[in-house]
Amino acid sequence: MRPRSLPPRFDGRLHDPRTATVIGRWLGAAFVLCFLTGLISHFMQHPPSWPSGFPSRPVRGYRVTQGLHVASGIAAVPLLLAKLWTVYPKLFAWPPVRSPRHALERLSVGLLVGAAVLEVATGLLNTAQWYPWPFSFVPVHYALAWVVTGSLVLHIAVKAPQIRDHWSRRSTGTQALPPEDAWDRRSLLTAVGVAAGAVTVTTVGQSFTPLKSLDLLAPRHPDKGLQGLPVNRTAVAAGVGTVATDGYRLTVDGPHPFVLTLSDLRGLPQYEAELPIACVEGWSKSAHWGGVRIADLLERAGAPARGRVRVISLQTRGGYRVSELDVAHARDPLTLLALRLHGEELAPDHGFPARLIAPNRPGVLQTKWVGRLEVLGA
Repeated sequence: MRPRSLPPRFDGRLHDPRTATVIGRWLGAAFVLCFLTGLISHFMQHPPSWPSGFPSRPVRGYRVTQGLHVASGIAAVPLLLAKLWTVYPKLFAWPPVRSPRHALERLSVGLLVGAAVLEVATGLLNTAQWYPWPFSFVPVHYALAWVVTGSLVLHIAVKAPQIRDHWSRRSTGTQALPPEDAWDRRSLLTAVGVAAGAVTVTTVGQSFTPLKSLDLLAPRHPDKGLQGLPVNRTAVAAGVGTVATDGYRLTVDGPHPFVLTLSDLRGLPQYEAELPIACVEGWSKSAHWGGVRIADLLERAGAPARGRVRVISLQTRGGYRVSELDVAHARDPLTLLALRLHGEELAPDHGFPARLIAPNRPGVLQTKWVGRLEVLGA
């Protein structure tokens, strides 16, 4: 009888609890930051039903939190690979289950490894807007975040004694490790830290513009695009095409409804605002916008003071055709129906003839090609 085939064996001295614990600390910190900022992003894109909604200030709040979310997720890639390398032999230990406690440990490891790899991989591909899977990214990514977090908590609870024994150089378990391994371990940990730092520095410039000259691995450069701003969805892709200036009408539906042409909009009081576009894929950049205050349009329509606004696009294809402005955003003086970008008329791909721009708001909700505003009840 042929012997049972075994996976490759890694007998190196650095496949040990101390190394795994150190890298696990770094990976855990990245996961926690990514999870918390991811929750902010999810609930800002899919607001709960509470009346007040999210605040409109700080102006760059979403830009910061989403930038941290993507940066921590990218940093987690080399950390996760290194963590899996350190524990690889134990993933294929035989027999697979030795006791009820060991079975619980194996369950936590299986859930954590599977969910973490899928979560990080799909998140990374999302930054490049590549979706080679049949499911919807957003709900699956959100659900996996909870699976990763729950299995991580379970794993830490099960492995707490071992983590405690190898948490620091002075821990009891660590003192028993061969002293000749110290140099090799420091070299490995330094290499892992440098790798995590390198992938972060060479991608974070897509949102942290002082480092934009170093964004060698980022899928987007914040300066590349029409009118100095990247474009995620073009007018053609959205089914809008070219909107005729003379044929455009903005309908504002409220207690006192009215319709405005583009000439009418240009004739209203104009305001300027420096606001960022912050996209869920991780890139962001501030831009100079000009247009009409949404609050002025609402006042003319007789909207109640606590009323929300539904913003409807002319686009015929793709998601986020409709978005809602909560009370804080609708009444914020910086929230504009923008007609200009950097002093120029909006390009079609940036939402000509009119688009929404508001502070502290995800880019997917900064609706382009606005054709209708509907005042909702308080």
